[in-house]
Amino acid sequence: MDISVIAEKITAGDRRALARAITLVESTRPEHREQALELAERLRGGGRQALRIGLSGTPGVGKSTFIESFGLMLVAQGLRVAVLAVDPSSARSGGSILGDKTRMERLSREPLAFIRPSPSQTHLGGVARRTREAVGLCEAAGFDVVLIETVGVGQSETVVAELSDLFILLLAPAGGDELQGVKRGIMEMADIILVNKADGDLKATAMRTCADYAGALRLLRRRPQDPEGFPKAMTVSALELAGLETAWAEMKALRDWRQNQGHWATRRATQARHWFEDEVRQGLLRALTEKPQTRAAMGAMGEAVARGEMTPDSAAAQMLHRLSAQA
Repeated sequence: MDISVIAEKITAGDRRALARAITLVESTRPEHREQALELAERLRGGGRQALRIGLSGTPGVGKSTFIESFGLMLVAQGLRVAVLAVDPSSARSGGSILGDKTRMERLSREPLAFIRPSPSQTHLGGVARRTREAVGLCEAAGFDVVLIETVGVGQSETVVAELSDLFILLLAPAGGDELQGVKRGIMEMADIILVNKADGDLKATAMRTCADYAGALRLLRRRPQDPEGFPKAMTVSALELAGLETAWAEMKALRDWRQNQGHWATRRATQARHWFEDEVRQGLLRALTEKPQTRAAMGAMGEAVARGEMTPDSAAAQMLHRLSAQA
């Protein structure tokens, strides 16, 4: 694979080259990793920035339907939209269904849209290990909006926040005590809460649910990166296309305010530093576990813990002491 040619094709907006590049960065083979790093360096500094929107929500809330309707609306406005849809992976086999192109059939046929399903590979928060690099590739290819769909909620929304400029929480209409089921942490991280399925018999319930969440948001401390009125809750109907234009207007308003106030650049810089430190930690972990003697010691101590001869904490402390002595 000629990396320079791939880089040129990506910057020219070649979707096939973009797909090949994402496959490359997702590969775990060492030679592919070297090529992926070379590609990232060639594309660095291009100056292209997309609006990165992280989208999370409970299963069955209609994330794929929302993304398709929302993406079609953006495409109709002349915007180029990339969707990085992370599918659940099997913890046993690592396999994934990768059915998002089937679920977003109309959007997948649009020439201004690009849909890339990726297996989560059991990564916390449902975000694939190299989704961050895929986002950068989509930006280099000239996409205006990158939508990052996650597996669900309640695992590690911090990962989503460190990937996106805006974090959207999609919820279904609910009554009674369902509000108690949404964790405070994800409420505090959400920039906009969208109550989907506000149509038909569920419309009145959706309005009540939206009011409940709006009240809950008012109890949270206002964040410095938010203008007055944010975070906020709104109703939408992906099926009837209701509220999508308003939601998009609010997203753009929040983006513009953060850019004008300097929060946008600060957030991007903080995210870059976070991923640098994360890569160092992951690299150190790989380097340690790749050593035969380290794997053998881990296996022996694991067996001792399983037999009850050592506590997990004590075994971990001994293992860390041994590793620090070897460093």
